[in-house]
Amino acid sequence: MEAFAQALNYGIPLFIILIGLEMLYGFYQKKITFNLLDTVSSLSSGITNVTKDVLGLIIAVISYAWLEENFAFFDLEVSWWMFPVVFVAKDFAGYWIHRFEHMVNYFWNRHMVHHSSEEYNLACALRQSISEIFSFSIFILFPLALLGVPVEVFAIVAPIHLFAQFWYHTRLINKMGLLEKVIVTPSHHRVHHAINPEYIDKNFSQIFIIWDKLFGTFQEELAEKPPVYGIKKPVHTWNPILINFQHAGRVWLDFFRTKSWKDKARIWFMPTGWRPEDVAEKYPIEIIENPYEQVKYMPLVPNWVKAWSAIQLTVVLSLALFLFNNLSLFGSVISLLFGAFIYLAVYSYTTIMDNKAYGAYLEIAKSLIALYAIYQLYLLYIPSSFESIYFSFLIVYNLICIVLAVFFFNQSKDEAQISAI
Repeated sequence: MEAFAQALNYGIPLFIILIGLEMLYGFYQKKITFNLLDTVSSLSSGITNVTKDVLGLIIAVISYAWLEENFAFFDLEVSWWMFPVVFVAKDFAGYWIHRFEHMVNYFWNRHMVHHSSEEYNLACALRQSISEIFSFSIFILFPLALLGVPVEVFAIVAPIHLFAQFWYHTRLINKMGLLEKVIVTPSHHRVHHAINPEYIDKNFSQIFIIWDKLFGTFQEELAEKPPVYGIKKPVHTWNPILINFQHAGRVWLDFFRTKSWKDKARIWFMPTGWRPEDVAEKYPIEIIENPYEQVKYMPLVPNWVKAWSAIQLTVVLSLALFLFNNLSLFGSVISLLFGAFIYLAVYSYTTIMDNKAYGAYLEIAKSLIALYAIYQLYLLYIPSSFESIYFSFLIVYNLICIVLAVFFFNQSKDEAQISAI
């Protein structure tokens, strides 16, 4: 995990630079594809996801390394030909896992966060799941393990395959000629993210579009049908942690509410969005039937909250990078506590972005925990001069957080009293 954490030192700045360039080019082209709060939510989701991955909070149902070590027919050395073979195999596996996540009710929760943005840009590519705890890819990749392809090859191919899916999350690149026939392009993936009836559950491929064409799930982007982005059951929140478990929460509620034992048993594996008849009638859920009537989520928050949210994101990102670069120093227990703090920070400021007054309590609690942790770090070891400056900055930052949280709470309370009059 430490190697992956070090790779993020290069990957995260590169992603942020590319997102900034997309913004600038969009302004130049007078085609704005970003919304500040949506972008903060997307990047915050990315932070929670990589924190989960770096801390190793994912479980393989059956480990590839265990299969390869115990059941491989051949003892193969790493060779150049393995890398393209594994890349294609991983892409094939990715197609089917991606398709299952869209088609099976409970699996949709693992992937819904990625589709939850009502915008489509490079930032939304970073909306990745924290609810994906179990990895099922081995069920498709096990032939390679039995052949003895070393796990080290996957360790190199996996991040390359993942990062190669970033670039096509943009509205600023039109169709790409011959490449449209071979690889997944922005046009192909815009279709995948759209809620138009023509586009739903199409273009599951991750790198090679050939899988969709082979298995009947390909759909070209149509000029007369501009894609509308998001999901048919809008999430109505900027909080990525809530989004990650929103669908699962609905499924569990339906499970307890339905009186049919048959429905209780099958609700998990029915097509995505399926609900028991008695529950759907008694507890209806808002669904967008006509995508062109979509009303995007945009709670009324003061401009200072929007600006402060961007600052909060920047500070939390710096904390995440600080954690990733000090895993060996902190050890597993402190690293997990640090990760939990990052989650609390994201939860608190995105709740304020939703204009929820209780976010102020979370923000104050987060800041008091941070101040106590900084004090303990000073007792634990003598910080370097750079770390001392950074810690001093964090002390000032958290004191400001407390002041602004109190101000936000009082402002929210005043607005609620005015609304009640």
